[in-house]
Amino acid sequence: MAEAERIIGTPDIPEAGGAGPEQSDSGSTGAPGPAEGSSPTEGPGPTEGPDPAEGSTPAHGRPKGRRKIAVLFGVALFAYALDLISKMIVVAKLEHHDSIEVVGDLLRFSAIRNAGAAFGFGEAYTIIFTVIATAVIVVIARLARKLYSLPWAIALGLLLGGALGNLTDRIFRSPGLFKGAVVDFIAPKNFAVFNLADSAIVCGGILIVLLSFRGLDPDGTVHKD
Repeated sequence: MAEAERIIGTPDIPEAGGAGPEQSDSGSTGAPGPAEGSSPTEGPGPTEGPDPAEGSTPAHGRPKGRRKIAVLFGVALFAYALDLISKMIVVAKLEHHDSIEVVGDLLRFSAIRNAGAAFGFGEAYTIIFTVIATAVIVVIARLARKLYSLPWAIALGLLLGGALGNLTDRIFRSPGLFKGAVVDFIAPKNFAVFNLADSAIVCGGILIVLLSFRGLDPDGTVHKD
């Protein structure tokens, strides 16, 4: 019997007072348990960082389009008001009077009525230029919804203000609706007579060409050919 007990072995009986190794809840022996007072499921969580949903900006870094739309219409309103006021003064004070020398004979103010396009071109196609100006205004208004570039907002605002200025003349001035003659008064030496609306259109067009050469699109993206 003693030999059989030696071969089979006897189960370990813990000593009184718990001197033997303690078992964890999972049944393993000898493994250190969690520190007292801590949850066994707690561990090093993911590194905390700023919530991407709070205060984040779009990945492309574009500013809000509404601000650019406000700039566009603000520039257009300024250009339109400046053109309209200048024409009202010219019609009231300068039309049917002698021209005024501003810089000697290099620049004069001389009021004329122009039925053509900018700088007096195409006087036989007044109605066509009226339609073109209207189309330009519609296109700019539709493009404004995708506008995220400040330089483009300024350029389109100049175009819009100039187009509205000359279109107002074509609608409300003689000889009739959509055939009205535009008031021009800026007369450089050896150059065609024009107005502030023409200047805004030309400046806006030049700015658009420069932006296109630089690869800047109205939506704020930059492309390289």
